[in-house]
Amino acid sequence: MSGYSAFARYYDQLTANIDYKKRGEYFHSIIQKFKTTKENILLDLACGTGSISEVMAGLGYDVIGVDNSDEMLGMAIEKKFDSGLNIQYLCQDMRKLDMFGTIDITICALDSINHLASLNDVRKVFENVAFFSELGGLFIFDVNTLYKHRKVLADNTFTYETDDVYCVWENTLNRETDEVKMNLEFFEREENGLWSRSSDSFSEKAYSENDIEELLSQCGFELLGKYGDDTFDSPAEDCQRIVYTARCIRNGQTV
Repeated sequence: MSGYSAFARYYDQLTANIDYKKRGEYFHSIIQKFKTTKENILLDLACGTGSISEVMAGLGYDVIGVDNSDEMLGMAIEKKFDSGLNIQYLCQDMRKLDMFGTIDITICALDSINHLASLNDVRKVFENVAFFSELGGLFIFDVNTLYKHRKVLADNTFTYETDDVYCVWENTLNRETDEVKMNLEFFEREENGLWSRSSDSFSEKAYSENDIEELLSQCGFELLGKYGDDTFDSPAEDCQRIVYTARCIRNGQTV
């Protein structure tokens, strides 16, 4: 889960098609619908280069961004310096989350849960979020679906091209585990006109809705809703992303 050194350099260019402002406003609408706690402390778990953190801070939340990649956080801090927003960034593995106090809202976006290699890892994250959540606090996260892994990502190869970077993204699907191994080859144009090559690789694993919901319940959450593809509609069979909203009804904090 750590590293992503090459991927971090090109991440924002490769995700330029994502409307982060719209995604942040979507999360904001979910929060406004269900929030019952008094404060606005928001944890952006697996925050990456901080694009969602920036939007949520702009909407008035007190944002803490956590990621396990120094390279990703370096990009996030550069954005913070440019925007002047008061965001705190911490380098942590979300399976070993350690906060200074309790959190009112936790979001975990852009299939970060899928980067966890096992249900036991997912459990650790859910338990940690519950432990550091205010009672009544919200946990909002999205996951890529089994459908997306089996039918969209699968064994396919994708290419991305900007003025300065060309990327070949090759997937390999394990049909027994629904894990997709992803190999990325980057070709970057240098100032002298020559091209340099770098690579990165990682895996994503899809989990069933039943497994996710059982873990939420076991870890102290009440499921409030699950929505398909950034809507407020129930997930369809060919949905590629499910957004879960849950409320912490018990945690590990002592009084």
